[in-house]
Amino acid sequence: MADQPDWVPEGLDVTVPNAARVYDCALGGYHNFGVDREFKDLAEKAWPGISQLAYANRAFLGRVVQWLVESGIRQFLDIGSGIPTLGNVHEVAQEIAPESRVVYVDIDPVAVSHSRAILTGNPYADAIQGDLRRPEEILYHPQVLELLDFSQPVAVLMIAVLHFISDDADPPGIVTKIAEPLVSGSYLALSHGTQAGRMSGEQEEVRQLYNRTPTPFFVRSPEQLADALAGLDIVEPGIVAITDWHPDPEEAGEPRQPAALGVVARKP
Repeated sequence: MADQPDWVPEGLDVTVPNAARVYDCALGGYHNFGVDREFKDLAEKAWPGISQLAYANRAFLGRVVQWLVESGIRQFLDIGSGIPTLGNVHEVAQEIAPESRVVYVDIDPVAVSHSRAILTGNPYADAIQGDLRRPEEILYHPQVLELLDFSQPVAVLMIAVLHFISDDADPPGIVTKIAEPLVSGSYLALSHGTQAGRMSGEQEEVRQLYNRTPTPFFVRSPEQLADALAGLDIVEPGIVAITDWHPDPEEAGEPRQPAALGVVARKP
């Protein structure tokens, strides 16, 4: 459309809310449309404070990347990376270790096109379009293989994405396929929505909102995540609320977020 911003890929349907753009909206970004903002407002009305969960998830990602770099990881495959905002993986990793390599993967063309735009001139970072439900197409994508060396440890990040995969698509099988080609010393990190006791009513309302979009939302238990990570060594502190995973003392005043689980696992 002639009146669309130049970052909108041709043929994009802007009449349906999109999970990546709603997340961008919740984080205060501007790569979203009215339909995404309306969806975010409805979610916020159903579950007051839900936008804070988005910020907590972003903070979790930053702490995970920092921990991984400090543990010696220099290669990252960020699946379901979303629309770039503050604290992107390459920014966190390359600030500590400039040689760190990062490939972003998302199903949303807006996320991919904007990622490529901000990565211009960065030889150690790239972005591709891909679907987590077809992990082989991601792992063996030419641009992934060009930038990442799978004979060396790689950290695969699946932050707030696996909960958009239905049971029919076999999330544990997807995780297994992703972990399979990774060498010993590689890591998988993920965050995932879970049932949170007193907030179950608000969560269900938001889940019903997502069920009216192309990306329904599925909550899972710590036990289900542990099953999906079978064969990997879960690092301390285990499968916990994202705000409880190596919390930053500077974030001590932020509310705990029991509705989202975070975990990092190492391939033995």
